[in-house]
Amino acid sequence: MSAGLRTGELAAAAGVNVQTLRYYERRGLLAEPDRSLGGHRRYPEDTVTVLRVIKAAQRLGFTLEEVADLLEATSRRHRRADTGLRAHATAKLAEVDAELAELTAVRNTLAAALDAGCENLLECSAIPCCPISFANDAASAGGGCQS
Repeated sequence: MSAGLRTGELAAAAGVNVQTLRYYERRGLLAEPDRSLGGHRRYPEDTVTVLRVIKAAQRLGFTLEEVADLLEATSRRHRRADTGLRAHATAKLAEVDAELAELTAVRNTLAAALDAGCENLLECSAIPCCPISFANDAASAGGGCQS
């Protein structure tokens, strides 16, 4: 019998389901495993670590395409600085900061709408000092009325 983990064993050890393993194989995140004489997939033990890395990267907001890039950069002998974790993490941090700024603006507008006593969007849209922007662009948020 060949060494390695069978599909179910690997899935259980990594905390994923079997369909996830097959999907990651199709996407190229996992190398196609060897097969036993009976045709069963046999994954190397270190595949558990690869799966845990993939799941951790996803929790950090990386897409599977970005995870594939990170894994590829890790496996290259001659690594380029612009393809490694530092470069990807810097870009992802900028994305997260931009999303936080956008969400903060939305939160502030919602809080202002509550403070202003907005009860009905149609009625609020007719009030010049409603904090909710009814224009098509985000730059014109709020009516600018002073309390």
